[in-house]
Amino acid sequence: MAVALVSSARQVGRLTNAARRLYSDVYPKITTHYTIYPREKDPRWKDISMERVAEETDILIIGGGPAGMAAAIRARQIAEEKGAEVRVTLLEKAAEAGGHILSGACVDPIALNELIPDWQEKGAPMNTPVTSDKFGFLTKSGRIPIPVFPGLPMYNHGNYVVRLGHLVRWLSEQAEAAGAEVWPGCAGADLIFRDDGSLKGVATGDVGIAKDGSPKDMFERGMEFHSKISIFAEGCHGHLTKMLSKRYNLRENSEPQTYGIGLKELWEVPAEKHQPGLVEHTIGWPLNKNTYGGSFIYHLNVQEGEAPLVAVGFVVGLDYSNPYISPFREFQRFKLHPYVKPMFEGGTRVAYGARALVEGGWQCLPKPVFPGGLLVGDTAGFLNMPRIKGTHNAMKSGMLAAEAAMDLVLSGEATHDKGVVPASYEDKLKDSYVYKELKQVRNCRPSFHTKLGLYGGVAYSAFSTLVRGKEPWTFSHGGADHAQLKPAKECTPIEYPKPDGVITFDLLSSVALTGTNHEADQPPHLTLRDDTVPVKNNLGVYDGPEARFCPAGVYEFVPLESGEGQRLQINAQNCIHCKTCDIKDPSQNINWVVPEGGGGPAYNGM
Repeated sequence: MAVALVSSARQVGRLTNAARRLYSDVYPKITTHYTIYPREKDPRWKDISMERVAEETDILIIGGGPAGMAAAIRARQIAEEKGAEVRVTLLEKAAEAGGHILSGACVDPIALNELIPDWQEKGAPMNTPVTSDKFGFLTKSGRIPIPVFPGLPMYNHGNYVVRLGHLVRWLSEQAEAAGAEVWPGCAGADLIFRDDGSLKGVATGDVGIAKDGSPKDMFERGMEFHSKISIFAEGCHGHLTKMLSKRYNLRENSEPQTYGIGLKELWEVPAEKHQPGLVEHTIGWPLNKNTYGGSFIYHLNVQEGEAPLVAVGFVVGLDYSNPYISPFREFQRFKLHPYVKPMFEGGTRVAYGARALVEGGWQCLPKPVFPGGLLVGDTAGFLNMPRIKGTHNAMKSGMLAAEAAMDLVLSGEATHDKGVVPASYEDKLKDSYVYKELKQVRNCRPSFHTKLGLYGGVAYSAFSTLVRGKEPWTFSHGGADHAQLKPAKECTPIEYPKPDGVITFDLLSSVALTGTNHEADQPPHLTLRDDTVPVKNNLGVYDGPEARFCPAGVYEFVPLESGEGQRLQINAQNCIHCKTCDIKDPSQNINWVVPEGGGGPAYNGM
């Protein structure tokens, strides 16, 4: 072979142009998506009509999570109050509302109380009030209890354990009952701009494109949705939000966002082990002191005749440095702890999933407004990491966004012909508990970056809570997550226990529980800016971390037929839309784009 696997970034830089070309020849083309290979340069598209059907709406919402649904409901409430005809349209990429939602979730009802005061009478699936809190530090063989007092972030009395996908489905019903239009299976793929540079709307993804990037006989262009104001509620690391941030420089005055990956399972457990309303968190083992993360175990109320249900999950901060870490396998190992394992013995795992989450908080907030639109929820980074809660902030931000958007629509200032900046939204946020609580806990997450790691972070977070975040300084997070990985030669491989199929499981059998499905004959939506980089850099320098940080087995390094070296294989059909690859790829070569609408996981109340 003309080019051997390289072992360092320096060796990569020494490759000659001829060697690079040969390397590309040896390793087959992976990416065929039009965002990398424009159709205008592809003769197969020469005679294909690219016209789109356009719909006009007053307020367009992209994303049907808690923030998007709250925005839709609030906008229609105001329209009803004012007696105004205002069209509110929500696009959701999942095949049904709630299908892509995954969270712990322990929800503070403060925003729901405000949005729908009679939610209990209307049957909201908030059936498990928290009855007790537990918090502990795990050593390799034991547990050290940490007291939870009122006022501490982990104090959850007054909150509810929920299956968030079910709550979102219920919110979708409330939105439609209020007069909003919810369009499931419609993935926002592209942005549309006016001549003045403002955002005009979005276009949904095309259908009927073959895996090689060519048009099928059944090709159909996506639809355009033109709006007076667009609200982006895509969730963590949104595909369109990335483009908006770049175009309007929304992150100019903020630090790079930092993230975690949350993995979750639902278990049916023996009745004698079930304690409805118990909320338990741990930190410590199996992670070392320099790797941020922890677990949650939530006991849910169930209906008569249903099996006792427990949600268990594990979060790993994506600013970890060892490329050999596998968040999925850390989660599986956690369940073998002598304090944790008895909970699941005799039980049955019934669901699995994973999703990236925003952890940066105050320091990482983008500018939330731009000409023609605004950002809400996790798209804007409103999760309160010390509390491990974001649903209430997501919903409140959606409500405030709807109020700001409706002011502009009803006054006639926002029109289809002219884009305006909904500046009042930013003012509303600054006056709300969303910004106030994020500012109060701003130093908790970055305090884990000292040499003391976990111990320093816990100690500082306790201090910050005591002074209620009034310390006059603000810590830095220390840079983007992808830049934190160390070369493999500087790190020690991790030996994980083999799955036993009873308490711990392999990755592919786990993915099978997600209900994930994509049209097989479509271009991979995990696009690579350069198909050769995964082997040249990621494998050569970092020993292929994408094969470990992906919680769905999408990225796989397989041997070449010649037996000399490896190539990257992307199993796009496995993708559960967690966005971890787009975040943690050390070369930032992966760009996650939307697949055909309706594709992805089919979670049932995760």
